[in-house]
Amino acid sequence: MAVEKMALAKAINESLRTALETDPKVLIMGEDVGKLGGVFRVTDGLQKDFGEDRVIDTPLAESGIVGTAIGLALRGYRPVVEIQFDGFVFPAYDQIVTQLAKMHARSLGKVKLPVVIRIPYGGGIGAVEHHSESPEALFAHVAGLKVISPSNSSDAYWMMQQAIQSDDPVIFFEPKRRYWDKGEVDTEAIPGQLHKARVVRPGSDLTLVAYGPMVKVCVEAAAAAQEEGKSLEVLDLRSMSPIDFDSVQTSVEKTGRLVVVHEAPVFLGTGAEIAARITERCFYHLEAPVLRVGGYHAPYPPARLEEEYLPGLDRVLDAVDRSLAY
Repeated sequence: MAVEKMALAKAINESLRTALETDPKVLIMGEDVGKLGGVFRVTDGLQKDFGEDRVIDTPLAESGIVGTAIGLALRGYRPVVEIQFDGFVFPAYDQIVTQLAKMHARSLGKVKLPVVIRIPYGGGIGAVEHHSESPEALFAHVAGLKVISPSNSSDAYWMMQQAIQSDDPVIFFEPKRRYWDKGEVDTEAIPGQLHKARVVRPGSDLTLVAYGPMVKVCVEAAAAAQEEGKSLEVLDLRSMSPIDFDSVQTSVEKTGRLVVVHEAPVFLGTGAEIAARITERCFYHLEAPVLRVGGYHAPYPPARLEEEYLPGLDRVLDAVDRSLAY
């Protein structure tokens, strides 16, 4: 067994290295991904080891980066594109939605577009405007895109491997404030299917569903609730499109209560879709309405105010108490 403890950012780096070594058609493209190794050093050392033809520093033009990746994918390559920060993706949104997501259907299934778009997302790092957003619901809404986010180092390594091997376009959201969190990675044992949710902590009184950066917060909330005699089950969704509703349903049928947590604004967010589906599926099992905890329906605030904006332990536990009070 090749088990090693590594930070989430390092796990992605190792996964990209493995993909470059394994498949000569894998390319990495993005702003400052080569010589600098990315602003978070996630691609550190890759250009030095694989050359400028495999790890490519691009101009500051996100639409051009994704458009070029689409062309490369049409010619048989498997490009992995980095968008430097979440708020920088929107110049490329047209390419992603009108071309990348549509071409497989447009060609009646004859054309595949194995493009991975890496996006560091979320807050908690004290950044300026356009550097702390959570736009995952905008992509999950679009048919033809797979949208995923790891919460730990093991998932970061393996979900990147699975995303690169997928023939579908994958939007890979990386929780930037978890980049330095360390965890064990077994580079020889795939932990599970790409779009399958995972029970991180079993419980019996209420289900907490989260993904990416908020999984750690939910685990901490469950530990705090246990001291008060409450048993919370924490489910790491891992994938926002497709969503593993079956696993959520199984958990909710056991606990009777559900709180969905994400950094993105609650309004029209991933939690809204989960709440609607689980209400349809589990109506007679629910002991309380499905509650949602997330960001506010407002532009992401300046860094000094972000702790007021981000869902933390108190807001999660407040929702837990409100659910259990029914």
